[in-house]
Amino acid sequence: MVDVGHGPLAGVRIVELDAAGAVPLAGMLLADLGADVVRIRRHGPDGSTVAPALYRGRTDVSLDLTNVADREKALALIAHADGLIEGFRRNLIEQIGLDPARCLAANPRLVYGRVSGWGLDGPLSGAAGNDINHLAISGALHAIGPGAMPVAPLNLLGESAGGALYLALGMVAGILRAQATGEGQVIDVAQIDGVSSLMTLYYALHSAGRWADSRASNLVDGGAPFYRCYACADGRHVAVGALEPPYFMALCEGLGLMPGRFQQYDRNCWTEMGEVFAEAFAARSRDDWIGIFEGSEACVSPVLSLSEAPQHPHNVARNAFTDLGGSMRPSPAPRFSGTPTEAVPSQAETADAVIDRWA
Repeated sequence: MVDVGHGPLAGVRIVELDAAGAVPLAGMLLADLGADVVRIRRHGPDGSTVAPALYRGRTDVSLDLTNVADREKALALIAHADGLIEGFRRNLIEQIGLDPARCLAANPRLVYGRVSGWGLDGPLSGAAGNDINHLAISGALHAIGPGAMPVAPLNLLGESAGGALYLALGMVAGILRAQATGEGQVIDVAQIDGVSSLMTLYYALHSAGRWADSRASNLVDGGAPFYRCYACADGRHVAVGALEPPYFMALCEGLGLMPGRFQQYDRNCWTEMGEVFAEAFAARSRDDWIGIFEGSEACVSPVLSLSEAPQHPHNVARNAFTDLGGSMRPSPAPRFSGTPTEAVPSQAETADAVIDRWA
């Protein structure tokens, strides 16, 4: 049995119906915070291998949800749970027989979290789509990348932030409500809604005439020469985030530029400024520049690879990565002073054993 005694959500019981997309990350986040998450994995010797790196901290139960007896075991688990999370295509969960109506009838205080790309209603609710499609419709994709073409920012914005994080937040909020009232509910988590919510500031700035509706034209989208990445002599890169005037002055000083050569917020000189900055950074290696800027307020950082990042002194000092099963994985976040969290491997358990300890 997985240790369920750590973290601020210790004592909270979640059933996770195994799926791809946002569900595994949401389950990991809830488990990292101490929830007792039971992942009902696909039946068979291979089980589910959709996202094994995200399965930590769970109790894994193998059930065939097309089998009546196994489905009743799943329902028995749900009857004792605080929440359920699922991410199946629309109407599939109804076909399986674990739809919200049946589950809430068995457990009226259940918080039933449903995550999808488009949401439970609207003209696209039954359509196929992936992260890049949800970003496209939200307006976020249009704003990301160089002027010539939008660039997909991995699956971080839609599936992870707009889906998994909003699902986890919604579950915590719903469970708090259920604990106070005894009444459960269904949470409709649409990735397009989550991404649109994340874009609130930029929509507000655009409405106020303070954000150009074109890529690489604004302060924090790569348009400003003092807020972008630059290639170095060794082919690696640095990230520059010198938004504030004192940081900009430190940046120019480190680059060996004459004080006052550029007026930071004069857009008429941004093209020349970017060219000068690019030429300067291209003259030295990435690590040379990091040495030059060490201790300054220029906001210059190395762009680290996935193999480099866990070894960075700051990440090492904060234990930002954990050795789990022989590989480095990001540690649980955020951090709690009174109820510390920890990353633990997943372990298998039978449905009957979980039902016994949850009953």
